[in-house]
Amino acid sequence: MDRRRVLGFGAVLAAMGGKARARPKDWPPTPKWRPSFAQPLAAVIDRMRYYTDQARDFAVFRNGTCALLEAGLSDAEAKTAANAILGEVFHAHPDMNPLRMDDGNVMVRFSQPALNIVVLTTVARAHWAEIEARHKDGLVRGEVMLSPQGQNVFDDRGKMGLFGRALMFMDAQAPEIVRIERRSA
Repeated sequence: MDRRRVLGFGAVLAAMGGKARARPKDWPPTPKWRPSFAQPLAAVIDRMRYYTDQARDFAVFRNGTCALLEAGLSDAEAKTAANAILGEVFHAHPDMNPLRMDDGNVMVRFSQPALNIVVLTTVARAHWAEIEARHKDGLVRGEVMLSPQGQNVFDDRGKMGLFGRALMFMDAQAPEIVRIERRSA
């Protein structure tokens, strides 16, 4: 009987006689910045419905992170799927892509295409002093992001993206789905 196991790098190293390094206590690494303000979820949901042409189901987490879902899932299945999507991004390197939308807001997309967060420009402008002062605290330990401006140098869209990503990290550390939105018939 051929039995195969998938081993993590540490287990493979130990099996070869080497020593695996213990994971740091803050694994996965998270940013220091926990924004002091929230976005109105009703406005985030409205914009997400607009961006998806009301053709997608999605789950909304407490801080506005949205997980796009397959159509027709029960509420329990939708919650399970949304938590799995958020968990995949959180436990991988959460690469982000802040996109300027046609209405002036920024959509932060992650390496998992099913996870997004809308950054409302009106909210960002109302709290710009904090975003300007703290956006680099939205990076995680040892992280380097490349932008057209250089390493860890961000324009306004990038700063808004780091704000949105900080909210995603807050949702990932304490996931709480507050609403399941269904596509229009």
